Amino acid sequence: MARVRELLGRPLGIGVLLVAVATAGFGLYWFQPWKLWQDQTVEEALPTARATPGPAEEEQAAGAEPSRAPSSPAGPRTLAAGELISHEHATSGTVKLVRLDDGSHVVRLEKLDTSNGPDLRVWLTDAPVKEGRAGWHVFDDGEYVSLGKLKGNKGSQNYAVPNDVDPSRFTSVSIWCDRFDVSFGAAELGRA
Repeated sequence: MARVRELLGRPLGIGVLLVAVATAGFGLYWFQPWKLWQDQTVEEALPTARATPGPAEEEQAAGAEPSRAPSSPAGPRTLAAGELISHEHATSGTVKLVRLDDGSHVVRLEKLDTSNGPDLRVWLTDAPVKEGRAGWHVFDDGEYVSLGKLKGNKGSQNYAVPNDVDPSRFTSVSIWCDRFDVSFGAAELGRA
């Protein structure tokens, strides 16, 4: 113990200690290992676009007899879907590309189960989904659109596709760790 006090009493010893503490702090910030034991469950319903009233509904609201049957929305339509496969971390669930009544699109993750991690994103990509280590790093090689941060590592959740993005140009979805440039899991989108 006396030797440790003697070492810390020297400027070199203090410098080494400060570098060690700074390195440990940076490592904890960068890797965020506690997230491996923290789950966040998010359960969202599939969004539905609100239908605008047609002439029949307006006539009925005014007290007049409707001239035709009220229009009803067609409902959300699944354009493509696929099952998540594991890459860097065990990942499972279903991915759907859904067109809403108003013409907008969402990527829906259902029954998602993956590890939590730092800086996880949902990416719509044009990369093929490959099994095993060969598929870990391919999603940033081509074209991709980040749909935002992963809301939770478990549950069912929705991610809006920007209006200026043509979803038919993309063939897969990846749960992407932006900090380490690696896919936690991905799904090939098979057209419905």
